Amino acid sequence: MRIVFAVLCMLIFSSLQGQTYEVGLFAGGANNIGDIGRMNFILPSGPAFGAIFKWNKSKRYAWRASVIQGSFTADDSKSSLQSRSRRGLRMDNSILEASAGLEVNFVEYNLHKTGPAFTPYLYTGITYFRYDFNYFDAGLLIDVNQREGSFAIPMTVGAKLRLNQQLILGAEIGARYTFTDNLDASNPEGSNFEAFRLGNIFSDDWYVFSGITLTYTFGRKPCSDCFEYN
Repeated sequence: MRIVFAVLCMLIFSSLQGQTYEVGLFAGGANNIGDIGRMNFILPSGPAFGAIFKWNKSKRYAWRASVIQGSFTADDSKSSLQSRSRRGLRMDNSILEASAGLEVNFVEYNLHKTGPAFTPYLYTGITYFRYDFNYFDAGLLIDVNQREGSFAIPMTVGAKLRLNQQLILGAEIGARYTFTDNLDASNPEGSNFEAFRLGNIFSDDWYVFSGITLTYTFGRKPCSDCFEYN
């Protein structure tokens, strides 16, 4: 009897709209915070796009992984600091990151019930990214056609709204504190590059991805409660 009931229960749940996983896209912009260009926390200077996957383990949190590609321009002429605007340096860089970590909801976010669902959320974890290695020599940008890798800590705040039983729309701002000071070519690493360092060499760079997400939910809630039937 238990086996029959369990099978029936799983069939019933498979016809419902409760979802467990999300897969979708991120689209927005990227900007840097460093020793060259503007210091605005949110002011994209280039595009960013990527893919996101989430595993909703409970109403309060989800495991999350993403791959995002972005580019930015650091331009002293657009800085509000007179010292930078007079200096007049400019450079472009591109970033490709892979990130994994935990997304925590402010309120209970139950995808296993019908009707709307909305919550702000926080995300953090660990990020590995690749970027272009450049440096300045007498004000000229030197591109050595080389990519470097480093780690970063993502700090993301956002909000998400379920549009229907399959689609979820979100908006987020994610700052990444990096373990490098050369995203803007201001502090090339290595003893051979000490003469080319500028700005604050004791403060690592940040970059920010801000934009929207659209994810599709799938996967059914396990019928674990069915096996408790007596």
